[in-house]
Amino acid sequence: MPDDKPTILVTGGGGYIGSHTVRLLKDAGYEVVILDNLIYGHRDIVENVLQVELIVGDISDRALLDQLFATHSITAVMHFAAYAYVGESVKSPAKYYRNNVAGTLTLLEAMLAASVKNIVFSSTCATYGVPQVVPVPEDHPQSPINPYGKSKLMVEQILADFQTAYGLKYICFRYFNAAGADPEARMGEDHTPETHLIPLILLTTLGQQKYVSIFGTDYPTPDGTCIRDYIHVVDLANAHLLGLEYLLDTGKSDVFNLGNSNGFSIKQVIEAVQEVTGKSIEIRYGDRRPGDAPTLVGSSDKAMKVLGWKHQYPELKTIISHAWNWHQKRQGQK
Repeated sequence: MPDDKPTILVTGGGGYIGSHTVRLLKDAGYEVVILDNLIYGHRDIVENVLQVELIVGDISDRALLDQLFATHSITAVMHFAAYAYVGESVKSPAKYYRNNVAGTLTLLEAMLAASVKNIVFSSTCATYGVPQVVPVPEDHPQSPINPYGKSKLMVEQILADFQTAYGLKYICFRYFNAAGADPEARMGEDHTPETHLIPLILLTTLGQQKYVSIFGTDYPTPDGTCIRDYIHVVDLANAHLLGLEYLLDTGKSDVFNLGNSNGFSIKQVIEAVQEVTGKSIEIRYGDRRPGDAPTLVGSSDKAMKVLGWKHQYPELKTIISHAWNWHQKRQGQK
């Protein structure tokens, strides 16, 4: 790759994972342009922390995309702009197919019209459905069980077809559970509504809600609660930087899992939060939720081997500590 770093368009760059990736891109010397409709993205993070160009708009707006590509010399796109609430996708599948699939199709067509043929795509382990083997490898069958996972799988299939037909090159990252925050608490997880376990527990310690719910205590796991793979958001962002450089260097498309390669049960996460914060948490127990797999842990061996990726923050307490520092700071800002 040449010494002069190219310009990267980051869709959804005001969101949780996108903003952390933008920071690493900027630190690495890349020029960055963010496209974000700010439904879930945060203007204050972009303007005060990232300090890169923000274009407020939607990936479904073809005229805006054409103008953006005409006025910026974009070399590659990092695509984070998606709706990502599993439960909402079951209740409102049209919303998910319209944004995640049709919106991405509009983006890809605008890219091709502007001769931009490199994309790093934010996919998900939800494309696998209920795992048949653990840890889950990239060649595991993809049988998503909700519209969110189906929408991401459809985009993966579109990317493969666009490579065959139009020469588009892509990297797909299938995330497991993103967690944690910037170690300096400049940015972190701030969703409305919040559905992820670690921030829900932390918000409970801050008095934002009364208790934490555990759904199911009779799973075939050591303590009866679900086991999940939590990966630090900075490690996720670093993988995206490595994936981009691999794509630009080699011109090869590929798919990678991104996880911690370790699983932690819900009870273990709650206990770790109580240790880190020094606060006790009220727990209420409920029935299992349909579709929740007992154990969901990914194999990240391929990303480590091919991209040279390494975990910087694999320890659960470190992940929680960074998130705790961020949530305390964020609540103080509101």
